[in-house]
Amino acid sequence: MELQVKTLEGGAAGSITVSDEIFGLDPRTDLIHRVVRWQLAKRQAGTHKALGRSEVSGTTKKFVRQKGSGGARHGNKKAPQFRGGGKAFGPVVRDHAHDLPKKVRALGLKHVLSAKAKADSIVVVEDAKAAEAKTKALKDQFAKLGFTSALIIDGAELDRNFALAARNIPMVDVLPVQGINVYDIMRAHTLVLTKAAVAALEERFK
Repeated sequence: MELQVKTLEGGAAGSITVSDEIFGLDPRTDLIHRVVRWQLAKRQAGTHKALGRSEVSGTTKKFVRQKGSGGARHGNKKAPQFRGGGKAFGPVVRDHAHDLPKKVRALGLKHVLSAKAKADSIVVVEDAKAAEAKTKALKDQFAKLGFTSALIIDGAELDRNFALAARNIPMVDVLPVQGINVYDIMRAHTLVLTKAAVAALEERFK
């Protein structure tokens, strides 16, 4: 598959051939959905907690005699049916993460890259570098290129000036190639890859 290469100024910089095994698959939404669910479950904090009847403070005294009151049999007031009592089967601190095979994760990434390529939402740029860390200058460049919601993937090392200039622009994220993931790609309208990122992805899936 042939993709056009642009510069950050909007000019043409030739073309690049990319692997059909990564960018030319027929996208499977079920695989992408599984990986997104796995990512979101993995990052969930799981710090939810409610107090049970053994954890709420209160007396353990039996507040009504066993027989003769005409009412139900009760022990102490910490039972769930009473105001101030413990929660029955309430949330506990736990890990929400579940397993997903490594091959499925890799396949999900290939399919989301293919989905972006099929939708013409991938832009390949020569490099992601800035002469100085100025957000206004970079924002103007993005406006010329039509980037309103973009995920920019560079090589293993990010250019410091570019990362600093881009971090205050809304709906724009910059990641090194090792941080590329299905959820962030899906969240952004445009996926911007540098030539170094394309080479690293092809090496990774070789």
